[in-house]
Amino acid sequence: MAEPLGYFTFVLHSHLPYVIGHGRWPHGMDWLNEAAAESYIPLLQVFNRLGAEGRHTGVTLGITPILAEMLAAKVFRQEFKDYLDQKIKAAHEDLATFKKLGDDHFAGVAQMWESHYGDLRRAFSEDFGEDLLGAFRRLMDDGVLEVITSAATHGYLPLLGRDTAVQAQVKQGAAAYRRHFGRDPKGFWLPECAYRPRYPWTPPLKDFAGEPVLRKGVEEFLSENGLRYFFIDSHLLKGGKAIGVYKDRFEALEKLWERFAAQYHERPEEEDKSPYQAYLVSSAPETKRPVAAFTRDPQTGLQVWSGEWGYPGDGNYLDFHKKRFPGGLRYWRVTSAKADLADKEPYHPEWIAGRLRDQADHFVSMVVGLLSEFKEREGRPGMVVAPYDTELIGHWWFEGPEWLYQVLKRFHDHTQVSLSPGGEILTAVAPRAVISLPEGSWGEGGYHWIWLNEMNDWTWRHVYAAEQDMEEMARSWSGDPDPRLQDLLKQCGRSLFLLESSDWQFLISTFSARDYAELRLTMHNDDFRRLAAMTRRYAAERDLPPEEWNFLHLCRERDDIFPDIDPRWWARVEFPPAE
Repeated sequence: MAEPLGYFTFVLHSHLPYVIGHGRWPHGMDWLNEAAAESYIPLLQVFNRLGAEGRHTGVTLGITPILAEMLAAKVFRQEFKDYLDQKIKAAHEDLATFKKLGDDHFAGVAQMWESHYGDLRRAFSEDFGEDLLGAFRRLMDDGVLEVITSAATHGYLPLLGRDTAVQAQVKQGAAAYRRHFGRDPKGFWLPECAYRPRYPWTPPLKDFAGEPVLRKGVEEFLSENGLRYFFIDSHLLKGGKAIGVYKDRFEALEKLWERFAAQYHERPEEEDKSPYQAYLVSSAPETKRPVAAFTRDPQTGLQVWSGEWGYPGDGNYLDFHKKRFPGGLRYWRVTSAKADLADKEPYHPEWIAGRLRDQADHFVSMVVGLLSEFKEREGRPGMVVAPYDTELIGHWWFEGPEWLYQVLKRFHDHTQVSLSPGGEILTAVAPRAVISLPEGSWGEGGYHWIWLNEMNDWTWRHVYAAEQDMEEMARSWSGDPDPRLQDLLKQCGRSLFLLESSDWQFLISTFSARDYAELRLTMHNDDFRRLAAMTRRYAAERDLPPEEWNFLHLCRERDDIFPDIDPRWWARVEFPPAE
């Protein structure tokens, strides 16, 4: 085969916080139901369609461990079918209402929804056997795509307070992946693309005193666990303006950014580094296997992420925000980026196909142009890496899955561009240089301010205290043979994982579900505190009153995650950093 012009991969990052047993609507279980109905199943259908046509996708699909736990849960399967039945009923009732009112156009859209949700119900039960994880695993077995892992509960790794906490998040991510997908993971999605190198670290809270402690670089934990690559935003590689990925979708972030913008100073751009080649990353002086970093391409990123001038903002597409109640179905189109809800015009499904074809052609030509420029300049194939939240494709952008199909079909037929997931790209294009990276994320401003600001800094006080307690208990008792003591330690670890989820700080900053996030974080903190007290009491007395065992059983039943959790992960740091 002739040398390709270059390599391309979509990186789809799939994540939701743990919601089973923690509410349903408007915040809770229906988040998972919506994502499965609007993103996960439509994408599975796209991937199966391409596979049936003999086309691989080259997609690198991230599924966080906590999302995998939810998709594998029996309760999800029944809840999801009930959710789809409700949507089918809502569409049927809307159809009857529109017919009664003589509104033929909206009746046609209601009929579309009834058929759409009916097809999802059939596909979930018949095509996928109510096992979405199994469907993704089969696609990986067939070489259609590559699934990668992430931190256990999407903990924001640079801000976690102890290296044992980062170690546990990474080790649980690898262990859960092996359990669900039957192999070792190659790639790792850093939550929020957030990275921190090795350096003497102090907690970023004003009243947390103490001398700086040498902390390991995030890539060290990946290397020690056999992971080969991760993803970063372009500003971490090259400097320049950090583009950010969330501000356009959350009005609260626009206002928050206005306060932080004055403190933001972009790094000078380094012209000698390119997002179209991979680099090995190391911040440790010891001889460790460096881990490869793939860089998000800023041009293709904006073309899809931007709600104002990206593809999802096309006026013909289904509007995300305006819904008809009580059923919550959508009947209006975007109309224009500046149109308020009252000015949204009716959705016309028949207008969509041509826009998708044009935008797929445009995207492919953009990627081909970028790869052509790189090869002409460097004399070798480059790569374009296009990461997006999976939920953008389908949930936020209803037409997104069909656009993805059109793009992948065109790339597959393009003889010069190789569709290749991260692992294949790494094999084909060996990185030529080892570099160091600064600290940062793919949030607006490129740093941590979304996850650490005056609205949510109080959350980290609880996280840091719990991490210290977990480390002390694990050091004392993780080797104790008493199975009851191990059960207590494991449930402490599960509560700590849930407490560490970066979703709580994000939801507080965006105001999208602030009360829910604050309640969830407080509850997991309270659970941890009680479980830790029970653990210490049991370790001392080897007995607990019945009500305490009842509390442990309640927590285990409600937060039924990570059966392979290991308290020894918190007991000591493997390969501690040398001064």
